Amino acid sequence: MAETVWSTDTGEAVYRSRDPVRNLRLRVHLQRITSSNFLHYQPAAELGKDLIDLATFRPQPTASGHRPEEDEEEEIVIGWQEKLFSQFEVDLYQNETACQSPLDYQYRQEILKLENSGGKKNRRIFTYTDSDRYTNLEEHCQRMTTAASEVPSFLVERMANVRRRRQDRRGMEGSILKSRIVTWEPSEEFVRNNHVINTPLQTMHIMADLGPYKKLGYKKYEHVLCTLKVDSNGVITVKPDFTGLKGPYRIETEGEKQELWKYTIDNVSPHAQPEEEERERRVFKDLYGRHKEYLSSLVGTDFEMTVPGALRLFVNGEVVSAQGYEYDNLYVHFFVELPTAHWSSPAFQQLSGVTQTCTTKSLGMDKVAHFSYPFTFEAFFLHEDESSDALPEWPVLYCEVLSLDFWQRYRVEGYGAVVLPATPGSHTLTVSTWRPVELGTVAELRRFFIGGSLELEDLSYVRIPGSFKGERLSRFGLRTETTGTVTFRLHCLQQSRAFMESSSLRKRMRSVLDRLEGFSQQSSIHNVLEAFRRARRRMQEARESLPQDLVSHSGTLVS
Repeated sequence: MAETVWSTDTGEAVYRSRDPVRNLRLRVHLQRITSSNFLHYQPAAELGKDLIDLATFRPQPTASGHRPEEDEEEEIVIGWQEKLFSQFEVDLYQNETACQSPLDYQYRQEILKLENSGGKKNRRIFTYTDSDRYTNLEEHCQRMTTAASEVPSFLVERMANVRRRRQDRRGMEGSILKSRIVTWEPSEEFVRNNHVINTPLQTMHIMADLGPYKKLGYKKYEHVLCTLKVDSNGVITVKPDFTGLKGPYRIETEGEKQELWKYTIDNVSPHAQPEEEERERRVFKDLYGRHKEYLSSLVGTDFEMTVPGALRLFVNGEVVSAQGYEYDNLYVHFFVELPTAHWSSPAFQQLSGVTQTCTTKSLGMDKVAHFSYPFTFEAFFLHEDESSDALPEWPVLYCEVLSLDFWQRYRVEGYGAVVLPATPGSHTLTVSTWRPVELGTVAELRRFFIGGSLELEDLSYVRIPGSFKGERLSRFGLRTETTGTVTFRLHCLQQSRAFMESSSLRKRMRSVLDRLEGFSQQSSIHNVLEAFRRARRRMQEARESLPQDLVSHSGTLVS
């Protein structure tokens, strides 16, 4: 007799199906091989002889001449959540006093109907559905790793005790919340008790009663053949997996008379007919079409466009973090300044914001406060004078970093500003900050104990204020100190008719956009050239103050 190749992979398999789970059909085949004593025992005198064919260990006829072959092998097709009663349940529910719940009385009525119609069709194979009060004890001792000395964690133990069921959505009675949504100071016990996943699932167990012949109906002989779990997303979990081309699974019973059983699990769900597949395809097409129409109705048919000659700037920003500051409990006050000429924003638009207070964490040599504070704004640029070659100004983002002490007193930690990126896309900007300081130790003591410090009345004084109309802005006498940095992440979008028009207006607007795009580069180049110009002017003044012979000698060296 050929040696049986057993399947030792009893892990679970995950499938996904769009078909209704009620169409699922499984064929389970269970067969008793022989007593395990014959498989493990061989006399020492026969070690060199061939093994005895397993066919010789077939069950012998009973005293009445009847061979219970129908009890040795069973095959049955089971549907999803199909209830097959075990012998234990048949004996239990025939007694009316054992029925306690409506489900028990329903099972009693079904069992009585089966008895009147000739008995149940199954013998050893039965099922526990999602409505039954059954818990697989193997789930309590399941391993999360392959380590032999694994110690289950608290979460594993809690998850093993959870039966994940469908949860009906019930409306809240009244408008007052029964419990707090946010627990500001959770205890360790609260975190441990609430760190449990509760995903609604439907569960079904396919069982087998492997008791001796004519001694069925005892709980100790029940064994799990297969466990199926299905969630609302169509994910089907099967443990163990369908047999397919693999060998059968084996079960070795315990006790005085050990027996060996093998079983297979096959998916025999009926295939859809061509007309059913076509009908299903039409249904899905109609469903997706209606869903697309629904989404279109939410967006609208008219796409919002800007006026001719205008540029719309939309920014999704985030205050990422701040680091390098002296004190803890930081928060950031920021706002966007639009140049008075050609720029505007909607009336409802808020161009400023304040982050939450955040404690710092050590990251290397610096202390970092992670805010992850989002903000959004939009602005419009309208270029009315087409012939003007002046470089347009771009919006500026100002920020002020402050800290809070134990008594809720604040200190200014730094001021900073950065020009918004002129190109669309994602940008990460790091803004260096500074703060004004006073001479002497009294000011620092006041800052530490009382919280008072020098502040700017106008935050736009960090750069050149928009209201300044003079030629030169003097900051002589202002003592400052470099502090930390603030990191912003900006996602910029630009919209304009000039991007899609091919007329002369596009060419004129394109020139404006080109100047806008190169604003930051031109600004930096202008600063460098201005610095060179000032250095050359100082050298010229120095040369004029030297004697004539040195000047000519210096000129020779220069040339």
